[in-house]
Amino acid sequence: MDLWTALQALILGVVEGLTEFLPISSTGHQIIVADLLNFGGERAMAFNIIIQLGAILAVVWEFRRKIFDVVVGLPTQPGARRFTANLLIAFLPAVVLGVIFADLIHEYLFNPITVAAALVVGGVIMLWAEKRQHEVHAETVDEITWQDALKVGFAQCLAMIPGTSRSGSTIIGGLLFGLSRKTATEFSFFLAMPTMVGAAVYSGYKYRELFVPADFPVFAIGFVTAFIFAMIAVRGLLKFIANHSYAAFAWYRIVFGLVILATWQFGWVDWTAVKP
Repeated sequence: MDLWTALQALILGVVEGLTEFLPISSTGHQIIVADLLNFGGERAMAFNIIIQLGAILAVVWEFRRKIFDVVVGLPTQPGARRFTANLLIAFLPAVVLGVIFADLIHEYLFNPITVAAALVVGGVIMLWAEKRQHEVHAETVDEITWQDALKVGFAQCLAMIPGTSRSGSTIIGGLLFGLSRKTATEFSFFLAMPTMVGAAVYSGYKYRELFVPADFPVFAIGFVTAFIFAMIAVRGLLKFIANHSYAAFAWYRIVFGLVILATWQFGWVDWTAVKP
């Protein structure tokens, strides 16, 4: 492993960690940054699986007490069983639609132009959702109904389009469906656990021949970096939303997406040539 490869892994690990749980699309940022770094091909596909696991491990660690309480309480606590059932219900739509459409979406939509357009559109929707009058009926994740969970699960499926953002879809969907901002954010984090682990296991098995021992040092750098910066992002987001709306993230999405579209429109960068 040369110094440049290690630096690529470090940068992409930082990008994954900082963007995975913010409503700004980690996949979109990965596609764009990986192209700028000329980090692509089969190694990149395997690398992305690994760094996503690093990011999700940060959430597992951050919410370890809640996870422990739920696991211990499953045999006797109705609240723990309800919480677990809601996660499974919300997870189900992504499983079904992901298996059906994942390959087609990766083939036709994984490019910076799609990402930029989705960033802009998602940002506008986010601004609209934040300006609506919120009618909250779930102040905590334990008050979420199975109907709420199912709706959020379908909202999550929009994130199959790169640039949409999984966390953005679930958080804004949660706000629209009557969850408080804190509850929508926390449920998005919990839902990320089965969703991302399931996607990583599925992709890891499907592309298992891409994992070669020579790349393990690169994977290790990305994994550890993604874990550290995901922890920073999760803690920072929970503090931020206590006193702020998601408008700042919406404007970031819009500006970033417009910059990508502008560089393409004026011929400064040939984004159409990208094939992750």
